[in-house]
Amino acid sequence: MTADGFTTCLWFDTQAEEAAQFYVSVFKNSSTGTTTYYTEGAPRPAGTVLTVDFTANGQRFVALNGGPEFTFNEAVSFQIDCDDQEEIDYYWGKLTEGGQPGPCGWLKDRFGVSWQVTPKVLSEMIAGPDREKTTRAMNAMMKMGKLDIAALQRAYDGA
Repeated sequence: MTADGFTTCLWFDTQAEEAAQFYVSVFKNSSTGTTTYYTEGAPRPAGTVLTVDFTANGQRFVALNGGPEFTFNEAVSFQIDCDDQEEIDYYWGKLTEGGQPGPCGWLKDRFGVSWQVTPKVLSEMIAGPDREKTTRAMNAMMKMGKLDIAALQRAYDGA
């Protein structure tokens, strides 16, 4: 048995369409797809947006207007692996607009979805064989909000 991958469903109260448009505007290789609507007899008024299919950075999502029963929390987050500081600055800036910056590269966007904006090199630093270097890099990261690659590298190098 094989599957065609999977689609992440994001549950919103009423902001599914707005969220899909926002994510498509932030990430390259993105587009919106099919929009479905509530029908007569549904828990929301007929004609109200039910779901919006979209792709963000090549990943498939469906945004669902399911009501206020469930909200996002940090137990699930999306990690953006960035090549350089320019990418970190871009994603951090876009996703914190109307959202909330957090520690260690984490943030919540305007919809409450949690993101980790991290440099690819960080995983090499904290998984490296030299425990002193990895400890310095980890300690530096723990003091940051938006991650700074140059500062992380200085800490890792002991400079």
